[in-house]
Amino acid sequence: MFGIQETDAANLKEMLDKDTENKIRLIDVRSQAEYARGIIEGGEFLPLHTLPAKYLDLSEDEEIVIYCGSGNRSAQACMFLAQNTNIKATNLRGGLFSWYQAGLEIVAPNTDWN
Repeated sequence: MFGIQETDAANLKEMLDKDTENKIRLIDVRSQAEYARGIIEGGEFLPLHTLPAKYLDLSEDEEIVIYCGSGNRSAQACMFLAQNTNIKATNLRGGLFSWYQAGLEIVAPNTDWN
């Protein structure tokens, strides 16, 4: 998508495998119900509709990768951050579906919503 940085599932997996210091922050912008069905390990729940109120929890010093189910909502999140902040985020092209299609692991999240 024009104007934002993107990566594919294989490249993200390689990035995560090399990230021994946990510097990559994975943000999942799907709904609570979608999130509860499975995530990329380490994915943090931050639904797209909450991003305008919660983006201050993110830092421009972090390496942020955002994903959703198909890559559309996460692209919107990346575009919002690019237009309104100095935060640079990368979109997972194809979203969680592409991750699954690549045969990569989807794990159960901690769904303690308290």
